[in-house]
Amino acid sequence: MRVAIVHEWFASYAGSEKVVEQMLHVYPQAELFAIVDFLPADQRAFLGGRTVRTSFIQKLPLARRHFRRYLGLMPLAIEQFDVSEYDLVISSSHAVAKGVLTNPHQLHVCMCYSPMRYAWHFQEQYLRSAGLAHGLKSWLVRRTLHRLRNWDVRTANGVDVFLAVSAYIAGRIWKVYRRQATVIYPPVDVAAFTLRREKEDFYLAASRLTPYKRMDLIVRAFAQMPGRKLVVIGAGPMLKKLRRLATPNVTIMGYQGDDVLVDHYRRARAFVFAAEEDFGIVPVEAQACGTPVIAFSRGGAGETVIDGVTGIFFDEQKPQSLIDAVERFESAGDAFDPDRLRENAERFSIEHFRDNFERIISREYSTFRSGGSGDQPKIVT
Repeated sequence: MRVAIVHEWFASYAGSEKVVEQMLHVYPQAELFAIVDFLPADQRAFLGGRTVRTSFIQKLPLARRHFRRYLGLMPLAIEQFDVSEYDLVISSSHAVAKGVLTNPHQLHVCMCYSPMRYAWHFQEQYLRSAGLAHGLKSWLVRRTLHRLRNWDVRTANGVDVFLAVSAYIAGRIWKVYRRQATVIYPPVDVAAFTLRREKEDFYLAASRLTPYKRMDLIVRAFAQMPGRKLVVIGAGPMLKKLRRLATPNVTIMGYQGDDVLVDHYRRARAFVFAAEEDFGIVPVEAQACGTPVIAFSRGGAGETVIDGVTGIFFDEQKPQSLIDAVERFESAGDAFDPDRLRENAERFSIEHFRDNFERIISREYSTFRSGGSGDQPKIVT
């Protein structure tokens, strides 16, 4: 079986790239396509020496640093890829990859991390964070996003099978495209984390420090709980603001290497997570270390954390809601069993992803080849 994997762009080895890595383990014969490939040399090992076929955007001015500014050209770029020689086309998509053109003899499976966040559900949030809420530039960007939404809905018709990284995202896919999706949770390298039962007296929050992660909410909440220690690990545009908000009981460590992060995962009394994520890997990593999670109940965390068993939920992205959740966590005492937390995290292991992904694709490909997938022509004689 000839397989093509169409990814959005290769710029760093992060969440969606780790999914592609496991796709390549399942289909080592696959060939790769992407809008651009600017992946640093020290992060390319997972590609196994494969060449990535890129679009014309790769050669445009300033593309290496600012390729996202060519978003308006990306629908055109993705449609220029010739994947007609492949039997199976897998798009790895959170923006435009699913718009790759396929023919009726090819099965197109879309691994959807989310419909375009900045064009749909989080448009206003993204525009505010970019300083584009008002004015002429705002109008131009909104016009571009409007055109992208129309294109996005239309190209969903070219996908035969949608896979969603969570039930939360499956709900978004239905809302935007009116398509059913099969949920397959993304892989988490659970084996890289070890269990520790003895915990220390501090809470941990770790993330890229961008506005939608709501780290400011966590810092503000702990500023009102001076008797409880909080450690924040991460870097990003919110770093200076968080340091201004921090009180003596809050330590802002900034960027730290994996060894430091894992050490804090293992020692923390609880991990605090306030973002509305598509899936959210860090709460799973914390649980793999036997550390309970205090999480915002919406988004992927609602599926990876078991309320009252592996963590505590809060229902509003407000400091008081988080404070109440911390109080409930404290009153629960030793109710959270580290072994049960580890067991829950292992549901999202790399091995489970590979097995589920191969099984689902094999089933869908067999059904497609037997003529059971899609609308078949009816011949009247």
